Amino acid sequence: IQIIPKVHDLDDLYPTVEAAIALVESSGLVYEVGALGTTVEGQLSELVDLVKAMNDAVIEHGAVSVISQIRFYLGQDDISMDTLTSKFR
Repeated sequence: IQIIPKVHDLDDLYPTVEAAIALVESSGLVYEVGALGTTVEGQLSELVDLVKAMNDAVIEHGAVSVISQIRFYLGQDDISMDTLTSKFR
């Protein structure tokens, strides 16, 4: 998930993004914050609800608008962040 808020003052950019990340942290889902986005594991309905809440949070935090870039991996296998990245850690 990458949340890109448009703010009036660039000093508000990081606190606005941090408001969205705080929702991820409190979600109870497995996640990893990266430099340009956050990876979250969960059921599709949980993730969609989380993205909506993140968008709402940045608007409530003062963003004029927000762009959300999301990618979903859906499959019957048990692929996790650790499975995908363990070779590189």
